[in-house]
Amino acid sequence: MAAAGAPDGMDTEAEAVPTEEPARPLNCVEDEAAAGAAAEDSCDARGSLQPAPAQPPGDPVAQASVSNGEDAGGGAGRELVELKIIWNKTKHDVKVPLDSTGSELKQKIHSITGLPPAMQKVMYKGLVPEDKTLREIKVTSGAKIMVVGSTINDVLAVNTPKDAAQQDAKAEENKKEPLCRQKQHRKVLDKGKPEDVMPSVKGAQERLPTVPLSGMYNKSGGKVRLTFKLEQDQLWIGTKERTEKLPMGSIKNVVSEPIEGHEDYHMMAFQLGPTEASYYWVYWVPTQYVDAIKDTVLGKWQYF
Repeated sequence: MAAAGAPDGMDTEAEAVPTEEPARPLNCVEDEAAAGAAAEDSCDARGSLQPAPAQPPGDPVAQASVSNGEDAGGGAGRELVELKIIWNKTKHDVKVPLDSTGSELKQKIHSITGLPPAMQKVMYKGLVPEDKTLREIKVTSGAKIMVVGSTINDVLAVNTPKDAAQQDAKAEENKKEPLCRQKQHRKVLDKGKPEDVMPSVKGAQERLPTVPLSGMYNKSGGKVRLTFKLEQDQLWIGTKERTEKLPMGSIKNVVSEPIEGHEDYHMMAFQLGPTEASYYWVYWVPTQYVDAIKDTVLGKWQYF
């Protein structure tokens, strides 16, 4: 009986003994320890990569990283002036440093219009000097800058035979007697120099003054003044009776000649039509303004 009950007791004892986990190899334990250390290092690394606190809005360090797109290339912090660039009847609003020179302004215009600097005539109360800054010539914000000139394509499209004919015509004209000796001009010049004629500077070239050119005669001997409205691209020819407002693009040519015996003054004609009969003559123009008048009115490069 005891032998028969032994298996039952043995079964009960076996059930009470807890099952032991099989032993793990030593290398597995080492792998787990290494993994735990790596996890801790990863957590430390993530903690060190936290984003830096944002700079306050007024912080100069944050502002220093902002670049003004209008003044790229070292212009940060320079005083800017807003200009309206007018070329070929198109307006361009730009901002440039007030201490830019006329030469640097031409480079800016080149980037906008494609007009090479060497082909530009830039005007603000006359021609803008290349070696002076906008501040020096007193350019103010909102000023209108007139630009005239021809692109390379315009130059290449010049009609060479026509130019040759114009050169021949000019050579023929040079063979004629001086204009001041011709009868139609002599009757005006014989009146003498007007009492209120503007002072002249022989051998000098100056920009147009900010006031109208006055104290001159027209072909009938009446007083005449010239006002250059650059913003409207117009020449106003004023007399006692009326004022003619001429678009500068309608003037075909400008000719001039020193007055014999008074070479510091010129007689000048504006060609308003296809022939010389359309010339509007003005006498006693100060010589220092002659080139500026031609450049301003013609607004293009002359090849003859």
